Amino acid sequence: MSIHILPAEVASQIAAGEVVERPASVVKELVENSLDAGASSITISIEGAGQRLVEVIDDGCGIPAEELALAVERHATSKLSQAADLFNIQTLGFRGEALASIGSVSNLTLVSRTAHSQVGAKLRMEGGQLLNLQPAGAPPGTTVRVEALFYNVPARLKFLKSEATERRLIDNLVVRYALAYPNVRFQLMQDKRPALQTSGRGERREILVALYGAEAARQMLEVNSIDGEMRISGFISPPSLTRSHRRDIFFYVNRRPVQDGALSAALLKGYHTLLMVGRYPLGAIFIEMPPDAVDVNVHPTKAEVRFRQPEQVFAALQSAVRRALLAHSPAPGLNISLHWGSGEQRPSSFTGHFDPSWPSMEKFPPQEASVEAQDANPPISASPPARASSQPGLPDQRVPLLRPVGQIAAAYLAAEGPDGLYLIDQHAAHERVLFERFLAQRSSGIPSQALLQPAAVHLSAAEARLLADQLPTLASLGFQVEPFGPGVFLVRAIPALLANSNPEDALRVLVENFEEDETPLQALQEERIIARVCKRAAVKAGAILSMEEQRALLFDLEACQSPRTCPHGRPTMIHLSVDLLERQFGRKGAR
Repeated sequence: MSIHILPAEVASQIAAGEVVERPASVVKELVENSLDAGASSITISIEGAGQRLVEVIDDGCGIPAEELALAVERHATSKLSQAADLFNIQTLGFRGEALASIGSVSNLTLVSRTAHSQVGAKLRMEGGQLLNLQPAGAPPGTTVRVEALFYNVPARLKFLKSEATERRLIDNLVVRYALAYPNVRFQLMQDKRPALQTSGRGERREILVALYGAEAARQMLEVNSIDGEMRISGFISPPSLTRSHRRDIFFYVNRRPVQDGALSAALLKGYHTLLMVGRYPLGAIFIEMPPDAVDVNVHPTKAEVRFRQPEQVFAALQSAVRRALLAHSPAPGLNISLHWGSGEQRPSSFTGHFDPSWPSMEKFPPQEASVEAQDANPPISASPPARASSQPGLPDQRVPLLRPVGQIAAAYLAAEGPDGLYLIDQHAAHERVLFERFLAQRSSGIPSQALLQPAAVHLSAAEARLLADQLPTLASLGFQVEPFGPGVFLVRAIPALLANSNPEDALRVLVENFEEDETPLQALQEERIIARVCKRAAVKAGAILSMEEQRALLFDLEACQSPRTCPHGRPTMIHLSVDLLERQFGRKGAR
């Protein structure tokens, strides 16, 4: 094939591939245009997760009628005029590709009027072709209506996620821009139902409620630091409020949402030694600096930036986060209950019994009645319930009868078996017990335990929409949950196995699981959800267990089909054989 110039419509569709990846990309470009136009109110209407309709209405400065046709041409922009302007970008958009790219893969209607004009203009495009341009009555501002997205490039539709996922991406996107521009009133409608509405009063914490939920927003700590010409502000969570992922950390540079792994690493360094391994904070950080100190023209979607002095930015962010944490975290007090003299009474928690007055300790949930659990001094030779035999060709997963010896560091159980010493992780062991009980009940229907008082759970807009789509699945798992206003759900019943658990915690872990799976829940996903619920409900490290509770846990673990690992694959126990102990103590010679 000889070299030739591509037709204009083909070139436009190729360019659109970088700008318009999915419906959320359309919303992003149109919202940025509205913000650059100085809008104080933006209304976004979505139908069919954005594939059927994306409409954005603003009250910005508008586009003059004589420039409307030019606005949908490629590389047409009012935001820069020469190459030098690329190093002093003060707007969100600047390349002049958005409207042309969107129009090439959809049916586009554009209506606009400036405040100084008596009449506006209306433009219609289909697949990049201008159909008509005519005068039209309209209020000051701009309305962009995008219909039948990707109708002329059906292959692009195959790469879209489910409607629930695409709606969630739009929800998250609009909330992030609302957080960056709290003085702008945002209204988001999904299939004619309100998904987000902000007041435009400039209160960022109000918008944090939509982003993180009411309780998390209340706990967020303010960050405010100035380093030369750079200012760092925003909100971070205390070390007690964390997630198992980094998706709730957001960064803005000159109010532009960006993704930067180095910024995320700097924020986490500010939490050094304050977070558990595998846990991540929540955060919305705003970095303001001179426009010429940052290059925004390094990514097709402008999602990444390059700093002129990156080390200074990262060090300033780490320092600002650390100062905010120290300012809001009082020095720990001396726990005098850990010290006692010869004449003082030793605290009851050190005798191996659970002390309910300690708020940090979680009582081991009651187990199903068993002969051994009911007997205060059961015979060590008592036989456990019948267990399924190991599968042929696989190592024997069963464990022998174990006699509890005691608890170590309020996290591990020491038990004696016929072939040596066993150290059991109480959290992992209880996870396995709960998991197998859930699986055993699933075939006949998981029983529910009604709550005396329904628990109200406040979720962010994205979480609420996600949970609403999964209510039938929750019902099959023993949850009774119903909507109770915007972002609020009432939990009326939870699985009987979780009767002593916090309903809000159980529901939140389910939302996190849905976000990661994204696909409709089948049998495998249900097992993963059950495993997550069991992880949240299982007894934690730090819980003091009585000897009876230790015995009951070991007895239940012995009855499991796969007692040596938790549902996530982590070992539940370590075995120290008698032979190993004798070698360590020199009874059988040096090792």
